[in-house]
Amino acid sequence: MVQDFLWIVFIAVFVVGLLLDLFVFQRKAHVIPVNEALKLVAFWVSLAMGFFILVWVVEGQGKGLEFLTAYLVEYSLSIDNMFVFLALFTYFAVPREAQRKVLLWGILGAIIFRGIFIFAGIALVERFHFLLYVLGVVLLYTAYKLIAQKEKEVNPEENPVVRLARRFIRVDSQYDGVKFFKKIDGLRYATPLFITLVAIEAMDIMFAVDSVPAVFGVTLDPFIVYTSNIFAILGLRALFFALAGLFYLFRYLVYGLSIVLAFIGIKLLIVDLYHIPVAVSLLVVVGLIGASVLASILLPKKETAEAPVLESPPKEK
Repeated sequence: MVQDFLWIVFIAVFVVGLLLDLFVFQRKAHVIPVNEALKLVAFWVSLAMGFFILVWVVEGQGKGLEFLTAYLVEYSLSIDNMFVFLALFTYFAVPREAQRKVLLWGILGAIIFRGIFIFAGIALVERFHFLLYVLGVVLLYTAYKLIAQKEKEVNPEENPVVRLARRFIRVDSQYDGVKFFKKIDGLRYATPLFITLVAIEAMDIMFAVDSVPAVFGVTLDPFIVYTSNIFAILGLRALFFALAGLFYLFRYLVYGLSIVLAFIGIKLLIVDLYHIPVAVSLLVVVGLIGASVLASILLPKKETAEAPVLESPPKEK
């Protein structure tokens, strides 16, 4: 019954927050400046922290720390995912005023996909305990992949979902404002904005495969796993625009994230031998992420590559 109350509060906060974001904060398509984005980041983080306090008060310290740890893990992984979004927007030359619309629909899709992965994953783990070891190995591989492929260029045209979309629908090479489709000579064509959305949704599924197992290393409580994921996802749009000009500042973040994933993977592999307390996990996550960000600030590159500028595509003459 206690969690029923928390579910009601979560749904209410989620709906109200989303409505504010859609119809108050960003009701008009426009280029979001950094200061506005930072205010939105603060808004979403404040909501998450308020919910964390509520969980602590209602369900106790243990569940509260589980939520906070899971939220920090997901939010930290989201920062790394921003690099991929930046690469996609640059590759498709998405107009800056249209990026918020793509991110909105991408995030709504991520909410659905995460729900499927989380509840299906928990049901499988509870029935087949050995899957925890499989998830542990997956996280160790993901940790390795983060470092080994951090310089790999993202090529959306190689994405099978994007190639499939191009095979079945007509695609025009020119943008039409913030529209996903437009008509030419009576025929409906998808704009490059729709193909960008398809690519981002495909990436969302890949992110879910990587990040959901990381939260399973913190808790298998479906309420904690899902709510922490959703609060992290809801702040993605604001986080993207807040970090748009600072993506290459935190060059050591990828190493911090990979160690976090490796730590959680090992935690899953030894779960039957020793249970690492949630408070210890929280300290490790905060310490590693904080240290990697601090190292990035104190030890910048001598020759910093300039971040790509997201420009609007040339208009038809």
